[in-house]
Amino acid sequence: MDEALLRSLTPSVLAILVRRGADFAAAEDAVQEALIEAVRVWPAEQPRDPKGWLVTVAWRKFLDATRADTARRRREGLVDDEPAPGPAPAVDDTLQLYFLCAHPSLTPSSAVALTLRAVGGLTTRQIAQAYLVPEATMAQRISRAKRTVSGVRFDRPGDVATVLRVLYLVFNEGYSGDVDLAAEAIRLTRQLAARVDHPEVAGLLALMLLHHARRAARTAPDGSLVPLAEQDRGRWDTGSIAEGVAILQAALARDRLGEFQAQAAIAALHADAPTAGETDWVQIVEWYDELARLTDSPVVRLNRAVAVGEADGPRAGLAALAALDDALPRHTAVAAYLHERDGDLATAARLYAEAARKAPDLAERDHLTRQAARLNARRSR
Repeated sequence: MDEALLRSLTPSVLAILVRRGADFAAAEDAVQEALIEAVRVWPAEQPRDPKGWLVTVAWRKFLDATRADTARRRREGLVDDEPAPGPAPAVDDTLQLYFLCAHPSLTPSSAVALTLRAVGGLTTRQIAQAYLVPEATMAQRISRAKRTVSGVRFDRPGDVATVLRVLYLVFNEGYSGDVDLAAEAIRLTRQLAARVDHPEVAGLLALMLLHHARRAARTAPDGSLVPLAEQDRGRWDTGSIAEGVAILQAALARDRLGEFQAQAAIAALHADAPTAGETDWVQIVEWYDELARLTDSPVVRLNRAVAVGEADGPRAGLAALAALDDALPRHTAVAAYLHERDGDLATAARLYAEAARKAPDLAERDHLTRQAARLNARRSR
């Protein structure tokens, strides 16, 4: 059973149903039922045209649901438009579906959440973590978004800014989460950059390439996380770095700075340093200042505190950290790191252990636990 194939076909099948007149919520339900049917049937005999099979089954599921709902009986006429047998067109509708989900009737945050759930394939828990909200709150937001677009014709695509936000979050989850979506996010952002001449689209593509270039060095053979300062820079993809830097420089030259360009500039400074010790932290702090001005994001300010600790010393970093809410994700881990840099190993070890208990995934939890154990071992010598 090729789960990757099913996942790759889902957005295109969903887009076809929406274009044929299905409202988004009903189309999503029909596609999910078709996927369940595929999981049941395909192991015995996978169809020669998987996409066409899914379109046909999903459309029939939609029509069955439509007939069962007395309020929607008028849609029974859609049976005449049932896709004809034979291969489905080899068209990639994924990016179009991103725009359709960013519908003007939705707020940007609701559009992003709906797209991540319906098109990106992320769980409600993963989306809630990205937004720093409880899972129950995000579940309600997604449900409200589905109700809002129920019965709406998707003939007014949303704006580029919302689509960029979705692609950014999909990449972040693919880069560090349970589902590998990073390469797909890069592919779609390349498509968007080819269609839309905007410096922030270029900035996002540059940011993705620069981060993705370090991916091979981010984990050890045993799967454990490798901090940036300890990564083997010889394993970084220099081709992706060069491409990302060139795209970023062209975007910055247009003098229309946005948050993705600022983030990419920070990533480029890390990529440009031959060693961790040669990183230009002073310039990185300046870019974080720009990014904080553009976004007013607490996560940006948290990362800025780390940069300040590197540029001006750990106590300056701790002073910057003290101005932030200690309930922020990874706040405790940052505090542990800065206390270690300041020589307070007892406090650092305690905070690393506390941060490990709060970690959102197993790899990060293991990394923080090892950090605490390392410091405790040093203290006991």
